[in-house]
Amino acid sequence: MKRIGLFGGSFDPVHNAHLALARAALQTLALDQLRWIPAGQPWQKSRQLAAATHRGAMVALAIDGEPRFVLDRIELERPGPSYTLDTVRALQAAQPGAQWFLIIGQDQQAGLPTWHGVSELLGRVTLAVARRPGAPQVAASEGAVSAIELPPMALSSTEVRARCAAGLPINQMVPAQVARYIDQHGLYR
Repeated sequence: MKRIGLFGGSFDPVHNAHLALARAALQTLALDQLRWIPAGQPWQKSRQLAAATHRGAMVALAIDGEPRFVLDRIELERPGPSYTLDTVRALQAAQPGAQWFLIIGQDQQAGLPTWHGVSELLGRVTLAVARRPGAPQVAASEGAVSAIELPPMALSSTEVRARCAAGLPINQMVPAQVARYIDQHGLYR
């Protein structure tokens, strides 16, 4: 049975902590594939995001070279709000028989009760929760839950955007090809 991880987010922009989590998930969960799923219209974000084409392109650049990483544009191409349940239903229908893991952070796990169709979602996937060193144990949720231990990394997309806006370097925060893309397209200024 193929083991597939689903890693969604706005990826605005994708950064090195995202990559560290994805690599940890590959190893910890023994995944055959990890699908990166940039959100088209994240229903929980109120701020304006970079264009979907830019976010998808940056993820493609960041994951180049790891054959088990796949950019999945399902939410970028689907109109309307990006609900994880809709994505999981569509992917499972297209690839029945796989074992699915939804990779999220502890902060996202705390907000799970607000997610659209959360009970059905948790019945369809194994929840894989990223846990930072020193953080409390992963709390129980409905359905199966696995923990992914992360190395300490104080890094966020918000910080990357702020540094770009201030004209500060970001080459230690994002892959080199993503930093070049952001500069070439004048993003986050």
